[in-house]
Amino acid sequence: MHASHKPPVVLIIAGNDPCGGAGLTADLQAVTALGGHPAPAVAALTVQDTVNAWYLKAVSAELVVRQAQVVLTDLPVAAIKLGLLGSAAIGHALAQMLAVHAKIPLVLDPVLAAGGGAALVEPALVNIYLEELLPLASVATPNAAESRRLAPRGTDAKARAAVLLARGCRHVLIKGADENTADVENVLFSHDGSQQTFTWPRLPGKYHGSGCTLASAIAALLARGDSVRDAVAEAQRYTWETLKHGWQLGKGQLIPNRQSRS
Repeated sequence: MHASHKPPVVLIIAGNDPCGGAGLTADLQAVTALGGHPAPAVAALTVQDTVNAWYLKAVSAELVVRQAQVVLTDLPVAAIKLGLLGSAAIGHALAQMLAVHAKIPLVLDPVLAAGGGAALVEPALVNIYLEELLPLASVATPNAAESRRLAPRGTDAKARAAVLLARGCRHVLIKGADENTADVENVLFSHDGSQQTFTWPRLPGKYHGSGCTLASAIAALLARGDSVRDAVAEAQRYTWETLKHGWQLGKGQLIPNRQSRS
């Protein structure tokens, strides 16, 4: 007997994190927790733990695209989330493929470095983000450091967001967890010139996979039909709870408890 209510499908294209804190594991758990069905395509294999990333091997661009294409052909994909891509070749190939599916909401999390600081992308991928992927994105979710790298001439978050919006992205959520502020301030900048600030109590400790969790949560909520502003607000509430109830499972950063919905 088939369930009468089918979960919305989220195509996730990202890297694998063997410690289960970030990457595809974070994406799968967040989408499932919010009622979606995750369809994961592996873009990169990493050697990483809760301390740092130590090695990255990008999957061939052809194989990444083939993984994504079979999902898009077979399943009713309602949202797409891009995480760690691993190479400029993958970014370029995905941009060409996703342009055909421009009506599907796309959440772009431009992962540039591991939580421990290790670089995870080649410089050429930054240009792919700017020139080919941002024009397709419904929402981009860079943290403050990533926004500075994508828009280095921006004097503040608003100016950096303007650069990214000018590329064609509809909404940019610049996250402030890595800033030196008492509370965490995340600001959603939109193509219509509006902006909305979300303030969250800063939790002690550092977390491995918080950005993946948030971006995937946004994708899951867009997939079920929420507006961008509602999805961004609710995804932050969910993510903050996963951090509040996070686990110290390894020797480095805490891992979000994505099973927590309190």
